[in-house]
Amino acid sequence: MRKSVIISGVLASMMLASTAQARDYISISGSSTVLPFATIVAERLGRNPDFKTPVVESGGSSVGKKSVCDGVGTEFTDIGNASSRMKEKELAYCGTNGVKLTEIKVGYDGIVVAGSKAGQLLTISKADLGKALTAMVPAKEVRNFNLDEMVPNPFTKWSEINPDLPDIAIRVYGPPTTSGTRASYAEMVNEKGYCGKDEEAKRVLKIMGESAKICRAMRTDGAYVEAGEQDNLIVQKLQEDPTSYGVFGFSYLDQNADTLQGAVISGTAPTFENIATDNYSVSRALYFYVKHQHMGVIPGVADYMNEWTKHWGEDGILAESGMIPMPAAERASYAAAMKDLPLLTADMLK
Repeated sequence: MRKSVIISGVLASMMLASTAQARDYISISGSSTVLPFATIVAERLGRNPDFKTPVVESGGSSVGKKSVCDGVGTEFTDIGNASSRMKEKELAYCGTNGVKLTEIKVGYDGIVVAGSKAGQLLTISKADLGKALTAMVPAKEVRNFNLDEMVPNPFTKWSEINPDLPDIAIRVYGPPTTSGTRASYAEMVNEKGYCGKDEEAKRVLKIMGESAKICRAMRTDGAYVEAGEQDNLIVQKLQEDPTSYGVFGFSYLDQNADTLQGAVISGTAPTFENIATDNYSVSRALYFYVKHQHMGVIPGVADYMNEWTKHWGEDGILAESGMIPMPAAERASYAAAMKDLPLLTADMLK
């Protein structure tokens, strides 16, 4: 029995090695937020004549994490990008397909709510922002009588949320459910910023036996509009319609600062300095997940990872492009992980 297992393992390795000849470039997919940074690193690696430029595709964080976990072999992705950390159930899917991963954090990013400079600057609390876009709100906040239940969000104007806000329709373009940006936004703003802090929401949810997680659901009545995984399309919509706002990563605001302005959320503007010093409350980490079995099989995977370390510092091109660098000690830790490839396990995600 043991002999047959060994033979099967050898044959599997031989098959993977032979199929590698059909692909001599690195395949990367996932987060639209990580996309511009991964593309920069890929292009820098492509300047080395020993390697082809890696192919970097978008699709969203959940797509990136799933595609790297789909299987072993050159028909599968080598690296998955994500702006939301892998969940235990996502890692379990990896396990069912025999995929082993290492998690690499590459930097930080702020999630912005931006609008055209031709429109009104949105100055809003995180609680009011969550109240505007979450799908369900406490009945008492809508009607003038006591009902211990959550009802569909009826607010149509920002001024209905708070009279100090613009008297215009609530219309926010943002990413779909496959997006790590959306998942992080819904958790930080809807769940924790609104339902986790609003006394009436907490009271009703306790009576209902529900947690604030149910507030992560975004509105589907037109106040929040799914605009796909291409954040540049959201930028274009904002430039065309100065009464609307959009949700995306800080780098896209940074690249379009001539036409767009970021909302001031809970008293803090989305600036490089505020995000880097943890003074901006809607920020998150950026990751990629590298597949162990493709190391040494797909040419240049180790070199691609090392290329990140050349550009992710305070004065690097990634910071110039809007990514917030990690502190030096954290960069050193993840640079070591690129070499040691610690196996990602469920207990590390708790």
